[in-house]
Amino acid sequence: MTTEHATSAASQTDHKGISAKGLKAGTVGLIGAVVIGVSCIAPAYTLTAALGPTVSEVGVHLPAIFLVGFIPMLLVAFGYRELNNAMPDAGTSFTWASRAFGPWIGWMGGWGLIAATIIVLSNLAAVAVDFFYLMLAQLFSNPELGELSKNLPLNIATTLVFIALACWISYRGMETTKGVQYVLVAFQLLVLGWFAVAAFSHVANGSAFDATAISPDWFNPFAVDSFSSFAAGVSLSIFIYWGWDVTLTMNEETRNPEKTPGRAATVTVLVIVIIYMTVALSTLAFAGTGDTGLGAGNPDNQGSIFAVLAGPVMGPFAILMSLAILSSSAASLQSTFVSPARTLLSMGHYKALPAKFGRISPTYKSPSYATIAAAIAAAAFYVITRTTSENALWDTITALGMMICFYYGITALACVWFFRAQAFSGAHAFFFKFLAPLLGGVILLVMFFKTAYDSMDPAYGSGSSVAGVGLVFILGMGVILLGVVLMLVMAKLRPEFFKGQVLARGI
Repeated sequence: MTTEHATSAASQTDHKGISAKGLKAGTVGLIGAVVIGVSCIAPAYTLTAALGPTVSEVGVHLPAIFLVGFIPMLLVAFGYRELNNAMPDAGTSFTWASRAFGPWIGWMGGWGLIAATIIVLSNLAAVAVDFFYLMLAQLFSNPELGELSKNLPLNIATTLVFIALACWISYRGMETTKGVQYVLVAFQLLVLGWFAVAAFSHVANGSAFDATAISPDWFNPFAVDSFSSFAAGVSLSIFIYWGWDVTLTMNEETRNPEKTPGRAATVTVLVIVIIYMTVALSTLAFAGTGDTGLGAGNPDNQGSIFAVLAGPVMGPFAILMSLAILSSSAASLQSTFVSPARTLLSMGHYKALPAKFGRISPTYKSPSYATIAAAIAAAAFYVITRTTSENALWDTITALGMMICFYYGITALACVWFFRAQAFSGAHAFFFKFLAPLLGGVILLVMFFKTAYDSMDPAYGSGSSVAGVGLVFILGMGVILLGVVLMLVMAKLRPEFFKGQVLARGI
């Protein structure tokens, strides 16, 4: 066995419980974990893509929907925190669901996380490339440079370079990752703050496009016109909060691993909701919800609301917003590598995948094989979907919501089941180990089935279909079924894990 192997017979504990994998302990504190969590969510990139479509569904009730989407995330985060306190392990959803429900559901929980993050890695790289060429066009006052991202061979080549750079930083471990993230996250938050202040200043000065007074009704989710619009808005808002659980996958590398990751997850979700509410209110106050001109409801503005509003709001400093979105997507591309790499590492370590996934770099104490495997998978996914059909790429991103609800829901319910004997031992245990994760998990699994049902309609997503069934449904279910097939293959190749000989159920 090479020095890179983190897994060995000695490292497995006698009682078939969790065990260390050789990651570099104590490298990330609370602030560092929160920064990486915020980076993974990518507020500048997420807002520019999500504000327009959400406004088109719910109008001025955007703040209410952002708050409603925040609730299940916070409830699930409480469950994650309790699981982490009991079992700090880099495998998170995979490890915890295995301990609660057994190896089969645990494996699928891990697969849901891996599949979702691999898909979003390719999308983040694509967005970073688009804004990279847009930035060059603005910098050199040459619109033709912005069109270079539409050149398919050049686009693919540049995307692969972005993925390779992000992989290289991640491979070098959490200290390098943390150093890069401090700079990129600070910059995007500064620009978002600048945008919000400038927008409110225009409203106060009477120079806003469609100055709209903030009303208490904006925060009332029951004022949304229809349940269909409400559900679509909530589905979008769940996606915009996704990524905070990266703080938990770093638990073996944090200081005070039983407490810091859970606290970081809760703080990250709270910080993000404050950022989202501030920017959402400033955007609505400045642009209104109209469907013409700079209105936030204009279909022409929905691809990237900040690309349209940055100039009128920030004047000659609009290029900073392009840089912020570029840095946001690039930062998220890099920090998102943390989750799949550490989940793959844990699955290799606990014999749910081939042993090579459990290798640790002897130099950087980071997942070596797993990080490179995640990069290759993301690159391959992008090349295949982009050359096959651009609709396939974006419809898979739309199907992401299903996978997010799937593995978050499984993990939340794993908390309820794992701690079932303690649930009524006191007020703290009842709320944080039972009620909060139960409500959060049920909400997300209901959203999973509702999204799956709605996506069967060919009109959902890009409008593409196969045999009359929506492409979003086929892609979403296809990814989950692929996980089932791979799980059955691994059950033949690595039967120890699936027989419960490596990770035992229960406390």
